Amino acid sequence: MQQSTPPRFAVTSPATGEELRSFEGHGPADIERALAGAASAFPAWAERSFEERAAVLRGVAAALRERKDELARQMTDEMGKLRSEGLAEVEKCAHGCEYYATYAAAMLADEPVPFDDGVEAFVTHNPLGAVLAVMPWNFPLWQAIRAAAPALMAGNVMLLKHASNVPGSAIALEELFRDAGAPPGVFTTLLIRSDPVAGIIADRRVAGVTLTGSVAAGRSVASAAGQALKPCVLELGGSDPYIVLEDADIAVAADILTRARMLNAGQSCIAGKRFIALRPVVEALEVALTDRFRALTPGDPHDPSSKLGPMVSVEARDELHGQVERSVAAGARCLVGGAVPDRPGAWYPATLLARVEPGMAAFDEETFGPVGALIVADDESHAIQLANESEFGLGGGVLTPDIDRGRRIAARRVQSGMVVVNTNVRSDPRLPFGGVKASGIGRELSVQGIRAFVNIKSVEVRPHRA
Repeated sequence: MQQSTPPRFAVTSPATGEELRSFEGHGPADIERALAGAASAFPAWAERSFEERAAVLRGVAAALRERKDELARQMTDEMGKLRSEGLAEVEKCAHGCEYYATYAAAMLADEPVPFDDGVEAFVTHNPLGAVLAVMPWNFPLWQAIRAAAPALMAGNVMLLKHASNVPGSAIALEELFRDAGAPPGVFTTLLIRSDPVAGIIADRRVAGVTLTGSVAAGRSVASAAGQALKPCVLELGGSDPYIVLEDADIAVAADILTRARMLNAGQSCIAGKRFIALRPVVEALEVALTDRFRALTPGDPHDPSSKLGPMVSVEARDELHGQVERSVAAGARCLVGGAVPDRPGAWYPATLLARVEPGMAAFDEETFGPVGALIVADDESHAIQLANESEFGLGGGVLTPDIDRGRRIAARRVQSGMVVVNTNVRSDPRLPFGGVKASGIGRELSVQGIRAFVNIKSVEVRPHRA
C-alpha cells in the first residue's frame, strides 16, 4: 500500500471558499488495523440472525433521524448541498436502512429447486466477507448507506473509503453504526486518498469492492478487482436523456426536466442532462425552461428557502464552464446563464443551452452541474437514436400522456439501466440501480443489490444408502 504517512483532509466551504476545519487521515498502520478488525468481525457477524442484524440497521435509522440537523449542516459545509436536500437525504438513508431490515431475510431465503423424488435441492446465499466501498462526495450519506445496508444485512462487513472532501460525513457514518450497536470491525471508515485502494482490494481479507464515481475511477477499480479475481459493482457517470414527445404537456414537461436537472445543483449521475424534444414542441419548451432556469437564483445553501446552491469546488465549476464554452463555440446557443459570477466560492448559474448536437461537449460528455442541453429530434425514432447515441446508459425518461407509448419506449428502446415515464429518475431501495455501457456494471439496491456480494450456492441432498 503506497500511502506512507497519514494525509490531512481539509474541509473548504464551496459557498465561500473558506477552510472550515481539517482532519488527520489514516496511515499504513491504521489500514492494517482496519483490515484485521474487519476480518476478525466477519465470522461472528455472519452468524448473527437477520433479526439481530436488522436491530442494528433500525438503530442506525433512528440515529440518523435524531442527528438530522447536524448531518444536513455537515453536508452543506462540506460539499454545498442545500439544507432542504440534506434533510431529505438523511430521511432517505433512514428509510433505506429500514427497508433492508424488513426485507433482507426474504430476499436471501433459501430457494427450493424441484428435483427427482427423494432428492432435496436448494439455493442458498452466504456472505463473502469484507466489502470495500469507494464512495463519492455528491450524496455523502446515501451513497454509503445504499451500499452498506444490503451488504451488512447479507452478513458482510464493510470498509468505507469516502471522498476526500467529505471527511466529517465519513466519520459520522462510522459513529452511526457504532452507536447503533454494530460490533467493532463491522463498519469502518478509512480516511485515505486513492493511492492505497488497489492494495486494499488485493488484500486477501477483502472479498469484493463497490464504487460509485467517475469512469476513470471505475476502470481503475475494475482492473484491480479483476486482477484479484474479486466481484465488483460499479456505478459510474451518466448523460441521461429525457425524450419529450410531441403530445407532451409543456408545463408538466418543463417542471419535470427542471427538477431532474437541478437536483443537488446538477451534481448527480442520474440528473437529466440531455433534453431531446420533438420539433413541434421545441420552441414552447425553450420558453418554459428558460423561465424556470432563470428563476433559480443561487442562494446560501444553509438558507431553507434557497433553490440552487454552489457546486462542490471552483475546479469543478471551471471544468463545467469550459464544457459550456466549448459547446457554444461549436454552435450551441446559451439561452440563460453561462457566465461565472464574480464572487468567492464555487457558484455557477442555472444554464440552458439550445441547438445542442452530437459532437458538442454538452451532448457527448457528462456535464456535472446545473447545465441543461436542449436537443431537437425530427420524430420518435430520431429521438431514440439521439438518446442512445452516448457512451453512457445510466438513466433516462420519456414524457408523454400516452402511457402505452411511453412504456414501450422506456422498456424496449432506451439503452439505460433505469428509464422512467413522466417523472424524474431517482434511486429507490425497491428497484435495482445501475447502468450499462460506460455507466457501470452490476446493480445496487433491491434483491439484485443485496445479492451482489453473496455466494449463491447450490445444495443437493440425497438419502444416504449403503
